[in-house]
Amino acid sequence: MDIYEMIKLLYLVEELQGYDESDIVSAKNHFGALPQVVENFWRKAGRTEAIHHIQDHWSKPEEWQKNCDYLILLTENQGCFITGIQKTDLKKADPPVYIKMNDKDWALCTETTSEFLQAVLAYESIFTFSYVPEDFVFWLTDEEKEIISENLEKKSFMLHGWMNMDISFYSNASDNMAAIMECDEPQVIYGAASEESYEKLLEVMEDLGES
Repeated sequence: MDIYEMIKLLYLVEELQGYDESDIVSAKNHFGALPQVVENFWRKAGRTEAIHHIQDHWSKPEEWQKNCDYLILLTENQGCFITGIQKTDLKKADPPVYIKMNDKDWALCTETTSEFLQAVLAYESIFTFSYVPEDFVFWLTDEEKEIISENLEKKSFMLHGWMNMDISFYSNASDNMAAIMECDEPQVIYGAASEESYEKLLEVMEDLGES
């Protein structure tokens, strides 16, 4: 499933909205170049309203960061971290994305921008779902984490260094998602865009974890 189909299914969007070509050209002129993946995302889906009603903040083409050696893609809602592409990588079609937590050094978040878009769209969608458990975050034992990995499909994308955690993703329907966050004790958040797929997810997730 590509990122544009993901948006439609996870965010219940019928028609995607992209930025005007003039906005993209202006950004390209400002930075000197843009990765093809970023251009495509902005052009096809970047202005879709649903993906901006999320936990964190997607950068817009006109939101240029002065005195920054990175093209910023997403900023955490309280400013705890920013993610972006090194300016030296902007001529690459699908460059790696890095994350900077507070005053720490930049660290690798994903190997490609494509993976970053997929993973962030999956993660942020959980905060928009109509169907989520009342106690949103659950602590998992290793045994419970294994139950999830054995009974749900693991996605090919991950996030590294997200609030000092690595996050992997699982689902058993096109419009549900579970995110396991690796920290001292693993945590999970999950939900679905439709009641039917939420019930399917609960066949595995119900009674797992401690709120």
